[in-house]
Amino acid sequence: MDYALISLKLITGFFGLWLMTKLLGKKEISQLTPFDFVSSLMLSELVGNTIYDRETHFVKLVYALVLWTALSLALEKVVQLMPWLSVPLSGRPDIIIRGGEIDVKAMKRNRLDMHQVSMLLREQGVFTVREVAFAVLEPNGSLSVMKNPSQEPPTRAELQVQEPAAGLPRILIEQGTLQRDELREIGHSEKWLLSQLQEQGVDRINAVYYAEWSEEDGLYIQRNEATG
Repeated sequence: MDYALISLKLITGFFGLWLMTKLLGKKEISQLTPFDFVSSLMLSELVGNTIYDRETHFVKLVYALVLWTALSLALEKVVQLMPWLSVPLSGRPDIIIRGGEIDVKAMKRNRLDMHQVSMLLREQGVFTVREVAFAVLEPNGSLSVMKNPSQEPPTRAELQVQEPAAGLPRILIEQGTLQRDELREIGHSEKWLLSQLQEQGVDRINAVYYAEWSEEDGLYIQRNEATG
């Protein structure tokens, strides 16, 4: 194939994709919805195949870019005119933690487990669900967190007290399953954990949806819905 034609197609594809992104107003990857992401992959594949296909003329590449951009812009306009389409196409925010309580149904609905949520919380500088007033899972997969005001203590300098050693909270039970490695990390046995649960009126591990331990605050649990 003529290198000049390849170069022309590459330049056209490059600026075509750039222009489409600017027209759709997506400035960052974090702004892409699942639909946007899949759409961009399909368009990139289309452009990539067109560039090196001898049977595909330059005009067809331009046509594909223009048509795809027009369809995307039209869809954006339709969603603006009919807002009810926004949820099925782009998804909607979903509250997964309220007042330190995990919404189990929301977790299942979004196919999340506590290790994934803990990672997202740590990215926001939150290391325990007890600090969370609300945690909202956004359509792009990020987590927005509002801390509980009661969990905002005065600074150590203001109180002029010695700061205790920080300890990383550990997930000991997830969806009724004991996390033995985490339990060993904190130097305790299953018997010790059961005694801690009994102090909170729970007599078996599988009755607990989520249990978290920290040296400063002790054991925090949330029971399975079926057990109250």
